[in-house]
Amino acid sequence: MNENFIKIKALEGDLKLSHKKRDFGLTVSTKELIFQKPHANYHIMLEDIISITPFELPAGSRPVRLSTSKSVGSETVNTQSGMQHYRVYVREAVLHNRSGIFKLGSSQFILPILHDLVIAISKYGGLEPIS
Repeated sequence: MNENFIKIKALEGDLKLSHKKRDFGLTVSTKELIFQKPHANYHIMLEDIISITPFELPAGSRPVRLSTSKSVGSETVNTQSGMQHYRVYVREAVLHNRSGIFKLGSSQFILPILHDLVIAISKYGGLEPIS
């Protein structure tokens, strides 16, 4: 686990699963999903998740630099081979970083998520699979 992770101070609902790696962490409770990375936590209420779809990485993919016109910074995302990635669309999320707490509008995250965590998110978030 990375020493630069910000400690999760409050967790809505009951803790169900947590998965921590060197550069990211995912925690699922009965009410929320928390995506941790060094110096930032993204809190997503399960009821705010619109969809979760598999995301296939392009062959030979490299780190991607993302930025938005509303943001003064940029984010580097490292995709890890070997883990299934999912695109998670949300109505809103809350960012906790070293500068404070910020409410985000509709967003999407591309995250490596273990199968057991996807099952827990869908179960407690009331999501139904579409064939």
